[in-house]
Amino acid sequence: MVPAELIVPSRLLSRCEAASKKRLLETLGSLLSQASADLSETAVFDRLLERERLGSTGLGWGVALPHARLSGIEGPIGAFVQLRDGVDFDAIDDKPVDLAFGLLVPEATDEQHLRLLATLAQAFDDESIRDALRKAGSADDLAEIFAQRILVDA
Repeated sequence: MVPAELIVPSRLLSRCEAASKKRLLETLGSLLSQASADLSETAVFDRLLERERLGSTGLGWGVALPHARLSGIEGPIGAFVQLRDGVDFDAIDDKPVDLAFGLLVPEATDEQHLRLLATLAQAFDDESIRDALRKAGSADDLAEIFAQRILVDA
């Protein structure tokens, strides 16, 4: 489980349309940048894309976990997108991605970043969580699933 403050309802999108991996990363960049007036959509997108060029963050099972380190933030920031239709994401299993959790961590983060990634990957490894996220019909439904199944109070 991950800290409850990592993601808020305004950074959850349900039934989103994205025609490509790039568009999905742009959407996540836009959501993540909403966490602070000091964050630029372009800067966040650029960092996510830069990390993605090192290797795909597609975990398999239709899930991606794009993440990046970013200066100017004090703690981790999360956003989640449920796509209407999957997009090619160069995932490890070559299946299209329709669930994506974007994560930003402070530039100087070390163990916290790795623990969060591992915890999120473990949560998305659970087929019942993936199924619930896919069946969610709204951002409110997504928020409820995150609150009940993935997040913990800090």
